Amino acid sequence: MKTNHLLIIAMLLVGTFTSCGAGSNKQNNMEKRTQVKLETTQGDIVVALYNETPKHRDNFIKLTKEGVYDSTLFHRVIKQFMIQAGDPDSKTAADTATLGSGDVGYTIPAEFVPKFFHRRGVLAAARMGDDVNPERASSGCQFYIVTGRKFREAQLLDMAAQKNNQRVEAIFNELARKHMKEYYKMRKANDQAGMEALQDSLEAQAYALYKQEAPFKFTPEQIAAYTTIGGTPHLDGAYTVFGEVVSGMETVEKIELTKTGRADRPIENMRILKATVIE
Repeated sequence: MKTNHLLIIAMLLVGTFTSCGAGSNKQNNMEKRTQVKLETTQGDIVVALYNETPKHRDNFIKLTKEGVYDSTLFHRVIKQFMIQAGDPDSKTAADTATLGSGDVGYTIPAEFVPKFFHRRGVLAAARMGDDVNPERASSGCQFYIVTGRKFREAQLLDMAAQKNNQRVEAIFNELARKHMKEYYKMRKANDQAGMEALQDSLEAQAYALYKQEAPFKFTPEQIAAYTTIGGTPHLDGAYTVFGEVVSGMETVEKIELTKTGRADRPIENMRILKATVIE
């Protein structure tokens, strides 16, 4: 069925349209990676930070040494998805407080490295949604550890197709925003034929621009990981992956399985007691 892009244009006009890695190679395994130990109420978690994402690595080390993560909560936990922490406001938050909006006053430019993807156990940066953050810059402090689930290869192929369709829609929406005045005049004049012609023209332009890009597809390494150990493949290419758990996944699993309440916050506080850079 043909997408009703006229409806999308209308939604854009009134402002209601909103949006809300694999294992390293041998050479990288030989490089020394800085490790950080997170001592939590459920046990210890040790993460290794990727050298290929230096801005995120250096920022995580800086915040750890400054004690920013000490006493913060895992404030958002979703089974078969991820556990999220790093909100400074969570240190002294009331049990009924909604968390997740705290920050350190800056963001980190995205550092997408294709070989690092959202397999189970990776460390990635949280961020604001595309509608207010089109550059996909990372939060200066909030992070998550992927738990995820396993997928069939057919599911991954469908997901890749969906990502490509979403990319076409994103290009169309961008073009539509540039033609709002033209569309408004046609709608005011009840020019249905003109609006449909505009839709067809923008669709053609969107597909032409999309074809100039390389379509999204999962690599053999991604397929192998997602069908065996699992993860959250729909986040690939959208959030920066900058490290991985090297010990303590059993602690991650304990936190993942805790009971949660409103806004996916654990009912029992799951806290990072202290974060330490392992020298």
